[in-house]
Parts: sequence; C-alpha cells; structure tokens
Amino acid sequence: MDEKYMKLALELAVKGKGKVSPNPMVGAVIVKEKKIIGQGFHEAYGEAHAEVNAFKNAVEDVTGATLYVNLEPCSHYGKTPPCVDKIIEKKISKVVIGSLDPNPLVAGRGVKKLMEAGIEVKLSVLEDQCKKLNEVFMKYIVEKQPFVIMKSAMSLDGKIAAPSGESKWITGEEARNSVHKLRDEVSAIMVGVNTVIKDNPELTCRLEGGKNPIRIIIDSTLRIPMESKIIKGADITPTIIAAAEGADKDKISLLESKGVKVIITKAKNHSVDLKDLMNKLGELKIDSILLEGGAALNFSALEEGIVDKVQIYIAPKLIGGEESKTPVGGRGIELLKDAFRVEKLTACFIEEDILLEGYVMNVS
Repeated sequence: MDEKYMKLALELAVKGKGKVSPNPMVGAVIVKEKKIIGQGFHEAYGEAHAEVNAFKNAVEDVTGATLYVNLEPCSHYGKTPPCVDKIIEKKISKVVIGSLDPNPLVAGRGVKKLMEAGIEVKLSVLEDQCKKLNEVFMKYIVEKQPFVIMKSAMSLDGKIAAPSGESKWITGEEARNSVHKLRDEVSAIMVGVNTVIKDNPELTCRLEGGKNPIRIIIDSTLRIPMESKIIKGADITPTIIAAAEGADKDKISLLESKGVKVIITKAKNHSVDLKDLMNKLGELKIDSILLEGGAALNFSALEEGIVDKVQIYIAPKLIGGEESKTPVGGRGIELLKDAFRVEKLTACFIEEDILLEGYVMNVS
C-alpha cells in the first residue's frame, strides 16, 4: 500500500518538471483511514512546497493522517518556511519518505526532527525511482555543478551527417519533439561555436508554451559571427558565451552590448576549461545542461568528465562515407580499455527511431 501512494506522489512531483529548478520535484499525498484526503506538488520555484499544497488542498482534518512524500521534508528556512514544522503543527502521525535529501541543510535533519516530535517515519519506499526523478537536483545540490546530458542523433552506422555535411533530418518528427521537450525542462543548452558557424541555429524550444533554455556557446577565441541568430536573439533569450583567458576585449564589449553574458574561464590547451566553466555555471544556478555537440565538443566534455548522462537517438538509415562525422569526434581514445563506459543502459522506440539512454561512468 505504501508503494501505491508513493507512486502517486511521484506522478504529482513530475508535474513540476522544468518549473521548479534548481529546487527538486516533490509530490505529497495525505492518507487517512485508507482514503486520500489531500495531495499537492511543488509547482514553481520560490512558491509553496508540496507538503504545504497538500495540506491546503485537504478535504478534511489531517490530524492523525499519514503523509507520503518522495523527498525528505525540508527543515530549514529558504524561500519558504520549513515543511517539517508544518507537518508537526498539523499533527500528522506518520511520514513515509521516498529518499533522503542530500542537501547539507537537510540531510537527515528533517527525519530527526519528525521523530523527536513523536511522528513515525518510514524511509526508502521506491527509493531508486525517487532518486532518479531528482537526479539533476541530487548532483547539483551536492556538487554545485550542473547535470549534463549529452544528446546526439545518428544513423544505424553511427553517422550524424552525410559526407556533404547535410544532417537535417536524421531522425523522425516524434524524436525531434522529444528533444524539444527536454529543452523545455533543462536550464541550458550548450553547443560549440563551430555548430553556430555551420548551422546558424536558434537553439530554442519550439513546443507551444515551452520555455527557451539559456543558450551557452563554447567559443574559446570569440569567433562567433555577430550576424548569427544567436547574437541577434540574445536580447530575448538569455545567452552565454564561454571564452578562454586572453580573449579579445573589444569583442567581449561588443557581445555584451548585444545582451550576451561573456564568461571567461581558465585556458586549457588554449581552449575553454570545461570544469572551470561548470563551476561558474553552477554559481549562476544553472542546474542542468543539454549538450548538443558537435562531435569535437562532445569528446572534450567526455574527456573532462563533465557528462553525466547520454541520450543517443538512432534512425533506421545507413549513410556510409569515411568522411561522415560521428557523434563523438576529437582525437578519440588510443586503447579500448580507456573507452568511456556507459552503465544502466535502457532502450525504447520513438516511432521508428530508437532512443538509447545511459549514465557515463566518470572515474576521474
């Protein structure tokens, strides 16, 4: 029975996807005498937490009821008061929690406070599902760095473009729509300047009612054309260009006059230091990044250990061509034992295309 109500809490929590970052997605269900009497979820950053909304929506007195919540209730003052205090005040008799909060400001303190108040606490119900739902938060709150998803689309023979360079479209419409859903959910999208020069993309979300992610361009020496769509739209869609130390100051001033935020990182091999950049982006409360390449940037990101998850869309097409590019370029690895390992791999069909998804084993 506990799993049944926790599944409902998770279904409620996911309604906040793309709206609550850098906060976690949380759902809450109040049950009394085997009947659901209240439910709610965290709807937007800075607004009421799931537990508070569940109490507000309760249809009868919650005294003596059981509260189901997928993440440990907060015990500190942030944008809102501690949820633990509200739970105690409402005389809840039992709290069932999916996963503990890794936030150092919470980290078991909420559970301790509930137990000290005489409330029964049950932990780790559907824990793996609860942690997966908030994998972005789980990394960001501990490491203060964004969760990076490397996405690419390729043919069955591993090509991302024809020998001519043509790449639109390898996958079908439904697969492309799923990528735009992801753009709507993440904080930022990141590409290399070569992608901007070659394709002149807008890097926006084309879903009706969707939000545009912050656009991040890796451009070590500021080669981006001022007439590109990225620059022309920087006054509407937040845009960051990451350059390495020593970048031209006049170009920086020109870009900033167009509404672009320029971040200068340490130089590594005459390029942007991606690890330094992740720290700086974390300070800006960017908790998640969709990395859309190209191939050279994908390899650099893997090599620097900043990629957490990969999403590879595979179309039922064969392209061929020795010069046709693959999702990961760069210099590559020399020995197979040094290959980047992907674990917890899953596969599903999106119409005729296949989506492979897994987590990069970063050992650095």
